[in-house]
Amino acid sequence: MGLSGGKDSLALAHLLNRMQKHAPFSFELKAVTLSYGMGEDYTNLSKHCKEHGIDHEVIDSNIYEISGDTIRKNSSFCSYFSRMRRGALYTYALENGFNKLAIAHHLDDAAESFFMNFIHNGALRTLAPIYTSKRGVVVIRPLIFVRERQLIDNAVSNSLQVIGNEFCPGMKLSERNVKFPHARQEAKELLASMEKENPKLFTSLKSAFENIHKDSFFKAV
Repeated sequence: MGLSGGKDSLALAHLLNRMQKHAPFSFELKAVTLSYGMGEDYTNLSKHCKEHGIDHEVIDSNIYEISGDTIRKNSSFCSYFSRMRRGALYTYALENGFNKLAIAHHLDDAAESFFMNFIHNGALRTLAPIYTSKRGVVVIRPLIFVRERQLIDNAVSNSLQVIGNEFCPGMKLSERNVKFPHARQEAKELLASMEKENPKLFTSLKSAFENIHKDSFFKAV
């Protein structure tokens, strides 16, 4: 599984670790943290995993170093680093005999992605709970039905020492001509406004993602 050390992935690490001990089937679990090569210090995260019996490894990369040459001008650094991170995790999984990669996306992420694609890309697309990548790795999102506020409450109530934006590559890119992300924040604010008017909004969205009427949409000719 991918472990950034944020509230979402840390919750998933504990969930899968507990599930591994009590599930009626056996599976191997490895929490993997990708270093972008910015001098990140994951000592506390590694210590936390060791204390709770979570098998953890930090893998190094030079993604930050090469980003200046490979990221396109005015492109979103978030999408760039997300693609690079996924590629590194796919490689790790394939080289180490893992057939599944668990990612800690939640229902708010799925809703925001839907509106981002709808508004900016002209596509009806969101985050699948499970899919197979082109490289043959099965990606699963065990937290896809969980609300972000529940994960925040979990981090607070369990006093989890989470990693915030300080390890985000974007925080070091302010001096470059790189486009900072705004679409996700706008989608988050839009959804918050809509949920105030309709408290059952996310319940409806979850149902809608499972109840797609393809024949009601325009078809390419």
